[in-house]
Amino acid sequence: MKFIYLSFLLFVSALGFAQFPGAAQNTITGKITATVIDSASGKPVEYATVALAKSGQTKSSNGSLADGKGVFKIENVRPGKYRLSVSFIGYNTKVLDPVETTLSKPDLNLGEIRLSPSNKVLKEVTVTGQANIIENKIDKIVYNAEKDVAVAGGNSTDVLRKVPLLSVDYEGNLSLRGSSNVKVLINGKPSGTMAGNMADALKAIPADQIKSVEVITSPSAKYDAEGTSGIVNIITKKSNLEGISGSINAGVGTRQNSGNGNLNIKKGRLTLSGNAGGYYSWPQTSKLSFNKTSNDQSVVLKQSGESTTERLSSNGSVGADYDINNYNSISTSLKLNWFQFSVDGNNLNQNQFGNIYNEFNRKSDTKTRVIGYDWNNDYTHKFKKEGQEISFAFQFTRSNLDNDYRSDFLFPTGSSIQDSSELGNSDAINKEKTFQIDYVHPFKKVVWEIGAKTILRDISNDSEVEVFYPYNNSTVSNPDRNYLYNYNQNVYAAYSTFGFTLAKKYGVKAGARVESTVIDGNANNGSAKNNIDNSYHNITPSVVLSRSFKNFQTVKLSYNQRIQRPSLFYLNPFRDSSDPLNASEGNPKLSPEISDNFELNYSTFIKTTVINASVYYRRTSDIIESVVSNYTLDNGKTGSLTTYTNVGSNNSYGFNFFGSVNPIKPLTLRANLNVNSYDIQLNSQSAGASGANNDKTYLMYNAFASATYLLPQGFTVETFLITSSPRRSFQGKNPSFSMWNIGLKKELFDKKGSIGINVIDPFNDRKNFESEIKSADFTQRSNFSIPFRSVGVNFSWRFGSLKVSNKPKRGVSNDDLKQGENNGGAQGGGVMGN
Repeated sequence: MKFIYLSFLLFVSALGFAQFPGAAQNTITGKITATVIDSASGKPVEYATVALAKSGQTKSSNGSLADGKGVFKIENVRPGKYRLSVSFIGYNTKVLDPVETTLSKPDLNLGEIRLSPSNKVLKEVTVTGQANIIENKIDKIVYNAEKDVAVAGGNSTDVLRKVPLLSVDYEGNLSLRGSSNVKVLINGKPSGTMAGNMADALKAIPADQIKSVEVITSPSAKYDAEGTSGIVNIITKKSNLEGISGSINAGVGTRQNSGNGNLNIKKGRLTLSGNAGGYYSWPQTSKLSFNKTSNDQSVVLKQSGESTTERLSSNGSVGADYDINNYNSISTSLKLNWFQFSVDGNNLNQNQFGNIYNEFNRKSDTKTRVIGYDWNNDYTHKFKKEGQEISFAFQFTRSNLDNDYRSDFLFPTGSSIQDSSELGNSDAINKEKTFQIDYVHPFKKVVWEIGAKTILRDISNDSEVEVFYPYNNSTVSNPDRNYLYNYNQNVYAAYSTFGFTLAKKYGVKAGARVESTVIDGNANNGSAKNNIDNSYHNITPSVVLSRSFKNFQTVKLSYNQRIQRPSLFYLNPFRDSSDPLNASEGNPKLSPEISDNFELNYSTFIKTTVINASVYYRRTSDIIESVVSNYTLDNGKTGSLTTYTNVGSNNSYGFNFFGSVNPIKPLTLRANLNVNSYDIQLNSQSAGASGANNDKTYLMYNAFASATYLLPQGFTVETFLITSSPRRSFQGKNPSFSMWNIGLKKELFDKKGSIGINVIDPFNDRKNFESEIKSADFTQRSNFSIPFRSVGVNFSWRFGSLKVSNKPKRGVSNDDLKQGENNGGAQGGGVMGN
């Protein structure tokens, strides 16, 4: 009812402003598109110059430059008659007069414009164009993955490692400026598969499906208030070419294999699209050593062994967009996701409890499967006043996460302890319904945006654990280990923002978002019933001030407040005891994180040099971190239990620098450095579990450097190096990470296809990742060794016509949950590369 009431008020307000006195409706503008063709060869004329003037005149008032496929587009064309001229070195200039657009048909596609070669004899002219891999925009940084030679054949974690400001560790955990509290969107929309373990979900997306990645560090109030460090939007490839078009990509390597295809059909105002892809990693054997020692030396737990990890995933989508007329459009899409990974291990456990020595082998078989879909529906109405529009969106997403394991405990012959097997299974369902309305109204110098949104979440989990004893063929169920968990979370929100320019050099965008969160549910096991009842309200302001200078220089100062609600990964109380001495479970009583973010940013573009530098401060309260503590097993022994807790507040100061330069025409050099501090102030509950580092400030960093060189005959070579420091927590540190990548690509079939080879860390067959955790009771150290060196070959081919039609991005964006990270190497696995 709250959302219906907000939507009604917003709709009435929108209609009122549509009729607001004095808000005269300006004539809409359109665009003129065409493809420039060589009349002799029939091939596109790359980078031809296009000028637009009033009919009968030669003074240009607008223009464009054709791209590498001969396609050009002139935007903001008011209805009328024009003179269009197309020219390029070595060709006769082609003039079309009159070219006419009207109110009823503001967009005009001229089809093919053929240029005839000039009779003058010219020396051979070579024109080379390369789109920027990194784009520095006023509100975000964009990484154009499809232009990068060294990302084909892997998965999305390989792509994200190369994006400025981001860092991805060896397990696939994503962080932005040192914080893992980042919201990931797919095409501006949430995906149900991200509600579980985000690291595993990202590995299921093939790199070849990714067009670009947007990093938004200072989201306006229009975005959901969650994602304390910012938003990462992964945009997949989708063609808007008239007719039938598509692409096929495939990669085969020593570590992983992938393949995907895209098909688009556009006829007039109707666009149909579909894609399907898959990913498979060869089984890889990891080695683990683990040691946990109590501070009084009374308990020593040692573990060593190997595990084999295998990953398999597939995804697909279908969609339809239809422009009813120039003012109304609808769209619908259905995206399907499926992935699973399995871990088979064999570990030797050598433990000491006081004066009692205990030894056994543990064989484990763990399988995790996720099946989900996202269904989106959108309607947009554009008013005749340019920039004024209202849109409605509905999304339904569902994901099923199944986690099953079996652990066999085998004791030496003659032992007093009988062999046994533990079988656990957890079936979790995450369902979300989202309703959203947005309205944009441009005044003379101000753009006003308002909107309302509600998200209805329903999470349930049914888990069970049994112990099987082979010696008497009996099965025993432990009621205290069996859970029925239901969690409902409803979020009601409304926002308003204003954007305007002062004195042509100063830009301002300010707004606020109001969010009301209502939570209820219960977590029941055999001996207890815990009711969950919590509600809270937040007003999150945001403001961005920018000042532009000569030579494309911009200084930006921003502030915003963000919140981060825990997702299913953190809330699920199911205890995974596949390794009983290293168990893990979620915490259904977690509170959301709240952060205040300040940033001062400077950016400039000088000829071929791009520089973006920022200093920032982020204070986060009720920060969620993993906590390792002692717990008592059913047999009375002591093990380690990993869960999640609101541990306290963190102050983080940081600096980020990104630069790109072309010292010579075919060479591009890029570098990114991020340094930030970790300074935790623990609450009273967490202080007792703290180790030696809780009163210290630590510096963390991540950096990358790359070089790309364009060779003759369509060859491109790139080398890429990344490194990051250990990631700190209040109890210790997680492993550092580094990687070196070399790639070579050759364009084929008149730039419609390519073949490439990627090599990752050619001098490192394996890599070791060391972790350390300290508490008031014990010290725990582990080393996880995984295969790393890889070689892969990839192929891509694009087909279709070249008549371009641009369509706006629509839809729901739920950026409001803290998403799961993959902690603990024993169950992890997964490595980037081929």
